[in-house]
Formats: sequence, C-alpha cells, structure tokens
Amino acid sequence: MPSQKDLKRLVRRRMTKTGESYTAARAQLLKSSKAAPPAKRAVSPAPASVVAPAGYAKLAGMSDAAVKAATGCDWKKWVEALDYAGAHQWSHRAIADHLHQKFKVPAWWTQMVTVGYERIKGLREVGQRRGGDYEASKSRTYPVPVATLFGAFANARTRVRWLPGVKLTVRKTNPNRSVRITWEDDTAVDVWLVTRGADKSSVQVQHRKLPDRESIARLKTYWGERLDALGTMLDR
Repeated sequence: MPSQKDLKRLVRRRMTKTGESYTAARAQLLKSSKAAPPAKRAVSPAPASVVAPAGYAKLAGMSDAAVKAATGCDWKKWVEALDYAGAHQWSHRAIADHLHQKFKVPAWWTQMVTVGYERIKGLREVGQRRGGDYEASKSRTYPVPVATLFGAFANARTRVRWLPGVKLTVRKTNPNRSVRITWEDDTAVDVWLVTRGADKSSVQVQHRKLPDRESIARLKTYWGERLDALGTMLDR
C-alpha cells in the first residue's frame, strides 16, 4: 500500500488518466494495494524520470557544475545512485540522511540534492513539498562572515532593522548553520546558512506550508525584497 504522504499524488495521477472522481480513484488504488501480493524485500524499479538527463539541472533548480563542485557528483550520477538505493520509495528525510551518512554530503546540500532528485523523479512539483504543501525559496550571497549573517536572523534587535512589522517566533537555532521560524500565519520559515570563506556567506530562505501555488510568487517577491534590504543593512 502506498504511504499516506504519496497517496494523494497517486490518486491525482489516476484521476487524470481515467477521469474518475477523487473518491473513486482512491478506492481503486486502495483495492489494488490490498489485492497485491505481499511486498518482496527486493527494491522495486525506480519510475522513469520526468525529463531526460540533459534536463535534470533545469528541473532540479541547480546547475550540474554547482552540484558537482559541492558534492562530487552531477545530477545524472546522483539520480543513478539514489535510484540504485531505492530512494524513490523513501521519505524526504530518509533520502537526506542517506546522502549525509553514506556519501558525506554537507547538511545544506543534502536538502538541495534531495529536492532536486524528488523533482526529477516526479515526486514533487517545483515549489511543492512531498506532503502536498507549497513552498517559496530565495537565496543570496553576502560579503560578510557567516556569524554576522546568522546574527541578522537570530538576533531580534538586528532582525527588525531589515524585517520589520512581522510577528514571528524563532523555534530553534543551530549557530551559523540554521534558524527555524514560525511565521505570524503559522507557516514555517527555514533559514539555511553556508560559509563561503572568511568574509563571504550564503543564505537560503524556505517559506513552507503555503496553502496554494499562488502564494509562491507573492512570497518569492517578498523575500527578494527583504533579502535586498538585508544586504543594504549589511553594507552599512
């Protein structure tokens, strides 16, 4: 039987193919799952990728050169390695943990590779998470140490200078690496930080749990403006 987090995706695919209602398509999928013989231990073949290898980088949202420089493999190699391991059947977190533990991929890049792989295999759309929620992402690189960039997000007095008028709660911080925030509308913001040298660092903001696709463009614009304001503050 498919996992709950992927069931909706499978139902939608069947609805598109057969024209059935959501209820009917779901019932047929569950019936087929119950009638199927017990699963074997062997990993089932990975589904075909959404695009040919030449299109992996565009769909993943990261160039082959960038991902290879940071992880040692381009997208084609990562898809082959994760398909071989059966990662198409795993949760997002399980894939990220596998990348970190087996291949020693740095924490920030485990997320990038995992998201890219899930998009390439059709497990999520661009801007969508595995559970069906949507997210908006923005990133910037600044000529400051990562500790300075971390403080701009984690320190309330500094943060209000470039992110005013927002009621938020910082749930968890990992110094110089990440900040997890609950936004005023109960959506979630994950901040990932990477050092690029003694006086250079990058941030990626992921605004998660968005209710619909329309929210993506609005929040991409918002975070683009706020990160520009952060850059102006840091220049001063």
